[in-house]
Amino acid sequence: MRFAVVLVWVLCGSAWAEPLRVLAIGDSVLAWHKWTGRDIPSVMGDVLGARVDNDAVAGARFSNASALGRAVGFDVRAQFRRGPWDVVLVNGGANDMLNDCGCGACGGVLDGLLAADLTGEVPQFVAEIRATGAQVLWMGYYASARSGQFAGCRPYLVQYDARMAQLAEATPGMTFIDSEDVLDPDDQANFAFDGIHPSPRGARRIGTYLAQSVAQ
Repeated sequence: MRFAVVLVWVLCGSAWAEPLRVLAIGDSVLAWHKWTGRDIPSVMGDVLGARVDNDAVAGARFSNASALGRAVGFDVRAQFRRGPWDVVLVNGGANDMLNDCGCGACGGVLDGLLAADLTGEVPQFVAEIRATGAQVLWMGYYASARSGQFAGCRPYLVQYDARMAQLAEATPGMTFIDSEDVLDPDDQANFAFDGIHPSPRGARRIGTYLAQSVAQ
């Protein structure tokens, strides 16, 4: 519903209607297949007829203490650039847990990103985006076919996404969409060779789901 006004304007079919303008920022889940145009944000844009800039960077943390890392896009917040965006698609946080706590005792990292009382770095960043007038569409993580080095992160990511859904409910102009709703971890065809990132088929399923969720 938060996107209804924008989408009526974009999808009404009027000759003067402008396409939806979307900026995608995040980690490798959004960046995967970007070089072939089969990434999640591009699929979402194709379904919506939107203009999409995908600035997501593989390996990016949501919060990176390295100045060099921030400069080259390894901080999701630093990927954001002001522009005429209608929607900013965001994901991120898994690499923080992998690098900052080794997917072990990650309660402190989780709370720093998004605490149970809905404070933390994520709500602050969402507020910054909303202050520009753009809507925020946050994409949650899915369960992978092979967790690999992220195996210990799974319980924390489930909690992270649950809190994110609560944050979206409490934040006008923010919507949370869980990619896990459409990606079966038992179907290897949904995943790339590493069993973690989406295959073109998986990216298509998620991108289409995001577009349909926005359109509804």
